[in-house]
Amino acid sequence: MDCYFHSNVPSVAACADCRKPICATCRDSQGTCPSCRLAAKVDAAAATATRLTGAVPPRPEPAAAAVRGPAQVATVGDPVESRALVALGYPLWPLALLALLDRKQSGYLKRQAIQALAFNGGFAALYGVFMLTDRIFGAIPFISGAPLILSALLLPIFLVASVYFGIRTWQGDEVRVPIISDWIDERLPNS
Repeated sequence: MDCYFHSNVPSVAACADCRKPICATCRDSQGTCPSCRLAAKVDAAAATATRLTGAVPPRPEPAAAAVRGPAQVATVGDPVESRALVALGYPLWPLALLALLDRKQSGYLKRQAIQALAFNGGFAALYGVFMLTDRIFGAIPFISGAPLILSALLLPIFLVASVYFGIRTWQGDEVRVPIISDWIDERLPNS
């Protein structure tokens, strides 16, 4: 019979307390297994701990959660590859479009893929507005340089934000892009 804690290692005895089969590495001088030793240490620490007196006030419920509904997070069944594809969709929009076409992924990942596409589209629209403003007001002094300066700052902001949102999506956190998430919540409630 194999050791309870190590697969493919033959057991030499049973634990003196719980009777699980254990190998020579797991067995101590009293004949107990690691889980029984840990339980004994926890019980000893709990016996010496002092109890705090007083009442703990109830934790207030955040108001924003009541408005938005329950938070969506990545499910256990979401494969790492699907989360990585959606996360890479923030800096590279074709990958978000590809992730949106996957039928097997959860509602959380579909929502994040739509959000990544809207994030990229929002930045592209903002860049277009800056360039259009430069074309229209290009001949007016003191105004002509502002759209060019803002459009030059747009690329670093886009890169930092897309990497940040991509990492949070890959980790399975709920990602809320400030304006875009509210817009998506209005159009796709409870998806």
